[in-house]
Amino acid sequence: MPLDFNEIRQLLTTIAQTDLAEVTLKSDDFELTVRKAVSVSNQVLSVAQAGQGAVSSGLPPIPPPPPLVVPAVTEPTPIDLTTATKGIPSPVTSSPVIDSKLVDIPSPMVGTFYRAPGPGESPFVEVGDRVKRGQTVCIIEAMKLMNEIEAEVSGQVVEILLQNSEPVEYGQPLMRIKPD
Repeated sequence: MPLDFNEIRQLLTTIAQTDLAEVTLKSDDFELTVRKAVSVSNQVLSVAQAGQGAVSSGLPPIPPPPPLVVPAVTEPTPIDLTTATKGIPSPVTSSPVIDSKLVDIPSPMVGTFYRAPGPGESPFVEVGDRVKRGQTVCIIEAMKLMNEIEAEVSGQVVEILLQNSEPVEYGQPLMRIKPD
């Protein structure tokens, strides 16, 4: 199937206007692969590479795409924020205040959080339970190994922050204890 220069140009224009990321045309005479690039500088390089491929197949080089038209930057108009944002709630910039008397039990590793020693068994602890320092409160599975996590302080469990079988990150709080 012979393609002339205008058909290739039209194909490139059509691809540029779609969400396609890559197109490959193959025939007995040549092969043409066009990939969309992520940034403007890569896009120019990609078109240049496509043009080089066309040259090697005996076709004239493909011209670069038209330059991007960037609107002119104008001076910003001052806005009175006291009236412009009236009725819009202000965003929360910090995390909610946590009782400073509570102690977090952080995850010492990345893995999967389990509240019980096995499926169908009762959890190590529930909210409201009293725990002693060194008592197992949950398990973190990492690389097929079950790691028992122990309470670092004695006290009452006031919050369990994860559901069973949830993934957990290093340092992520697992539960909170109100120390004795």
